[in-house]
Amino acid sequence: MTERQPYTGTTRKLVLAFDVGTTYSGISYSILDPGDSPVINDVTRFPATDRVGGNSKIPTIAYYDGEGNPRAFGGEALQEAILERAEDEEWVRAEWWKLHLRPRNIPSLHVDDLDIPPLPPLKNAIDILTDFLGYLFRCARMYIEESHANGRDVWTSFGDNIDFVLSHPNGWEGPQQAQIRRAAVQAGLVPDTPEGQARIRLVTEGEASLHYCLESSNTADGFKDDVGVMVIDAGGGTIDITSYYMTSSASPPTLHEIAPAECRLQGSVFVTQRAGQHLREKLQGSRFGTEEDIALMKSEFDKTTKLRFSNPNDPSFIRFGTVRDKDPEYNIRSGQLKLPGNEVAALFEPSAEAIIAAVDDQRRVATQPISHVFLVGGFGASDWLFSRLKNHLEPLGLQFCRPDGHTNKAVAKGAVAFYLDHRVSARVAKFTYGTRCAVEFNRNDEEHLRRAASAIPRPSGRTVIPNAFGAILRKGIAVSETKEFRKDFIVECAERNTCDTIATEIVCYRGNSQNPRWADSEPAMFSNLCTVHADTSRVSKTLSPRRGFAGMKFYRQQFSIVLKFGLTELEAQISWVEDGEEHRGPAVVVFDHVVEAV
Repeated sequence: MTERQPYTGTTRKLVLAFDVGTTYSGISYSILDPGDSPVINDVTRFPATDRVGGNSKIPTIAYYDGEGNPRAFGGEALQEAILERAEDEEWVRAEWWKLHLRPRNIPSLHVDDLDIPPLPPLKNAIDILTDFLGYLFRCARMYIEESHANGRDVWTSFGDNIDFVLSHPNGWEGPQQAQIRRAAVQAGLVPDTPEGQARIRLVTEGEASLHYCLESSNTADGFKDDVGVMVIDAGGGTIDITSYYMTSSASPPTLHEIAPAECRLQGSVFVTQRAGQHLREKLQGSRFGTEEDIALMKSEFDKTTKLRFSNPNDPSFIRFGTVRDKDPEYNIRSGQLKLPGNEVAALFEPSAEAIIAAVDDQRRVATQPISHVFLVGGFGASDWLFSRLKNHLEPLGLQFCRPDGHTNKAVAKGAVAFYLDHRVSARVAKFTYGTRCAVEFNRNDEEHLRRAASAIPRPSGRTVIPNAFGAILRKGIAVSETKEFRKDFIVECAERNTCDTIATEIVCYRGNSQNPRWADSEPAMFSNLCTVHADTSRVSKTLSPRRGFAGMKFYRQQFSIVLKFGLTELEAQISWVEDGEEHRGPAVVVFDHVVEAV
């Protein structure tokens, strides 16, 4: 358990963490009072949750009417009266909608949009996230007002002094982070101002889970000097895996990543998805093989059979009908289908194999040996999954356990701990980051000769080759929060006012090359991350004209791209010199310039 120092702020503050999961969501919070040591609390009471698998979570579902208006969320959406009204008024149910936000570059050959329940008409995933964040905020307010003495006065005392911690899977990147921030603004959590955005912290589910494990007394022996630890967050949609190493040179001891974080789309919903397909194939020819019956069986499998399954040698049962429903030829008796245990295990196996592959990848590339592995997340509560992973990991000499507590909502509590404790001091780059640029033609370089037909003359008279890639930060490099990476560039303009702004895109390379030189050699492996720009109109007025080819007048602007990767969100800036002083501009979207590597 972390011993925290008293809060040093001058005014009361509320920290709210929302974990919006694929299947379930949760809230944790901490009230920071000056001079008091922070304590992390969970929201354990939600509207209509008396029959929804535990008090610390709600199902991530919503109902929308035909005009796109939200009508019910969470446990309320499962009430009989709501279900009846939804059917009568043809409301549309939104579930697993978070998967529509997934980056398309995550390996997911087993998943496409047709496998995920469709979104309601007139709604996209960001709209639903906006509505759900607003609902969670209302739930948090209601809980605090009802659970604390003078609760309404307590809530009023926060004013706008509320910070939010929003978690996302390890594989979500800049575009998804921007969407989450936009949804928070649209939900009314914060205003769309720099001050409002500063009240939002984003954290990966892997890092939040690490902070949760640091809170658990059961994992204390795993966090020691010279010991590498791995955290597996097995959730409804994704499997997030991160590995860390503790150093005691700081007080309190800090941790740093020792391998690029992993994210696999093999959460528990895909076990349910495979179950539905298996039932369709198994019951072909049975009078219970209709889509209506299959849907009932699939739902019951998801709610009970999947959770209870532990031994492949024992049969499992899916209850879906009455005692009069039977079809012995298909193992259906008294309204329930009997499934051999090995068939059920086969539905889980692809997820287990994905976890094992990710674990093996982490161990292979980790810069320090790993000795302990912790399993958290709702899917981690599966006894079969725990046993399957234990049988694989322990023969490798790894200590494997599930921490105590509500591991299905470890992320929410860990997200608040992340905000308070900030224990991770360095993170590993998952990809190589840089920019597309042009390089000066070199007739002694075979790659340049091969691309000679695409050469571009510059105003200075030099010739450059486009489609080069200038790496700024390479995959696998461990980066502290304060470390900066930069690369210098120039742009030449025939007109001075063309230099009033400088801009370029930050590009992410996802391939296996250690030294990618050309963006056109593996075009599918390069994707735009963000665009950085700066208003340099003041400095452009001071540029002196130069003479180039055939006496052509031109202007040259020099600048640097600076990346700060050590935080949970990538920060990109452009740096330029004006009157002998360095100036910087933030990352925003602008039109491209042709830039050259220096």
